Amino acid sequence: MSMHKCGLFYTTYAAEDGLFRSRFQKLCLGLFLAAMLALPQLVDSYAVSILNLILIAVIGAVSLNLLTGMCGQMSLGHGAFVGVGAYGAAILSNAGAPFVAALLGGGAISAMVGMVFGIPSLRLKGIYLAISTLAAQLILEYVFLHASSLTGGANGLPVDPPQILGFAFDTDARIFYLILAVTALCVLAVTNVSRTRHGRAFVAIRDYHQSAENVGVNLFAYKLQAFGLSSFLAGVAGGLWSHYTMYITPEQFSMGLSISYLAMIIIGGMGSVIGSIFGAAFITLLPEMLNLLISSLGGIAPDLSAVIVPMKEGVFGLMLVLFLIFEPEGLARKWRLTKAYWKLYPFAY
Repeated sequence: MSMHKCGLFYTTYAAEDGLFRSRFQKLCLGLFLAAMLALPQLVDSYAVSILNLILIAVIGAVSLNLLTGMCGQMSLGHGAFVGVGAYGAAILSNAGAPFVAALLGGGAISAMVGMVFGIPSLRLKGIYLAISTLAAQLILEYVFLHASSLTGGANGLPVDPPQILGFAFDTDARIFYLILAVTALCVLAVTNVSRTRHGRAFVAIRDYHQSAENVGVNLFAYKLQAFGLSSFLAGVAGGLWSHYTMYITPEQFSMGLSISYLAMIIIGGMGSVIGSIFGAAFITLLPEMLNLLISSLGGIAPDLSAVIVPMKEGVFGLMLVLFLIFEPEGLARKWRLTKAYWKLYPFAY
């Protein structure tokens, strides 16, 4: 009688801790990447622009989830750190630096700024740390607006489209592949960090900082590292944003952006990389879905459409509250339940 394996079996710890534990997962990832590579040829430029914004938002959400979801350090200034990277990359690019150097330089500047504002995390926790990062948001917004010689102030700062080896990414379709590659690298980096000694230290600090310190975790060093790495990735997202939009102003990096990133990781799932991706896509697509609803109702019920338009911000807040009440673990939990269902299908046990 022939025997067949049922389920996944591991003979080494390395296999159990692998990123892709089965051939089916590798196949699904390959099909997903193939679909993403083909999308710009199948949809119009507007849809590609939305995809670009989603990918940039994914980097920002993943970076905040590293700090808040994985390490437990609340931040209300993430939008400002994205802005530091955007302005840093734009200034370096306008000074003649190559795109890759400008992007990494903007991330490095954002990392240094993030670590400076992360210093209070040694003494402050919870809501007090959130207020400290809120102060960082307000301070950096003031700098963006009034440091006119560097940032252009209220008039904004123009940026040329990125170029690599003489090839200009000057269309939505072209820059999509560049943004997709950078996003994949950032997501892979955060996923790998979560599996390292540093990632385990971050989780230990989040779960109970006193126990983490008792087993030898240097709280101050690891918290600063979390702020630095999170801010670096946020700066990379900002650098991509500045080169994609080709014009940045202080209003783009206001408190509203920080709240949007916080909503992404709450709706997606705190501490989950896949949840950050889901949350970024959900929050980016929500305004587009509301606009589509309003336009469809315009011809059927103009009065109802006029009522919905002012409620767009309220819908955003309502969605956040509903997720907190009914699904506090976010879309990541729904994803896990869906996978578990199909793994056992058609059996109920």
